[in-house]
Amino acid sequence: MNTQKLSTVSRDTPVEQVVEIIRRDGAVVIADFVSQETLSTLTEELDRYLNVTPCGVDPYFAGTQTRRVARIIGRSDTAVDVALDPLFLESARQILQTPTHVWVGSERVEVAPDIQLSITQAIQIGPGQGLQPLHRDDATSLWRHPQYGREARLQMMLAVSDFTEENGATRVIPGSHQWDDERMPTQEETIPAEMKAGSALLWMGSVYHGGGANTSAAPRTGLTMAYDLAFLRLEENHYLSLPIERVRQLPAQMQRLLGWSSSSTLLGWVEIDGQMRDPQALLDMPSFTEPGKDF
Repeated sequence: MNTQKLSTVSRDTPVEQVVEIIRRDGAVVIADFVSQETLSTLTEELDRYLNVTPCGVDPYFAGTQTRRVARIIGRSDTAVDVALDPLFLESARQILQTPTHVWVGSERVEVAPDIQLSITQAIQIGPGQGLQPLHRDDATSLWRHPQYGREARLQMMLAVSDFTEENGATRVIPGSHQWDDERMPTQEETIPAEMKAGSALLWMGSVYHGGGANTSAAPRTGLTMAYDLAFLRLEENHYLSLPIERVRQLPAQMQRLLGWSSSSTLLGWVEIDGQMRDPQALLDMPSFTEPGKDF
């Protein structure tokens, strides 16, 4: 059994200190990440969809006693504020946007990668759900450790209900972000990320973790979001799941983080009148109401 504990910090902890802990341990809990008012509104918005969503059918990974709802940005205004929270967003920027140098002709240029909001998902683990297999989230991008020398993702799990060991709190192996790809994780090495509703767990994509088993009589509800390096494929396809008009209503920063922009290395451009343009130009065109039409 792992007797190590996750560090818990207050909401007003400087982002530099939060990042320092994440880099050291791989994860951190932020107490009272959102206010009770925000939590109440978010719970109401998510319950509207969770209450009518059936449990999954995948006994191996997603769970058969677990409800999962995505497209959260299109369904919850409060979730937009959570995604743009400066402590979460700036932590992601500091961890992920490590600059590198490239040659362009005779000039050696420093370029910092962009980030994008890769996934938004409400996860409700019901009574009787067993342990989820331990995994690294950056495995979806086939990230290699330590060869790649940088992080690919920063993920957050916001506790919409209390997270306890009995109701299936996310289980984490602190320090596993420093492991190579040959070492196998075991449940005995995990600890539960226990926290009160409104608190949040932040962890790097290289950290082994998994959903806990719910042996209680009540569901455990969380909202997870992740920022990825923008040159990686997004886990959730926002382009197909969010209506154009909804995207137009979002803050410009949220639009860019959802992928409605070209990166610093010009990935993600669209052709308009023979020119490689930033997708933001499409949102400025009233005639643009459907991908591939009227521009």
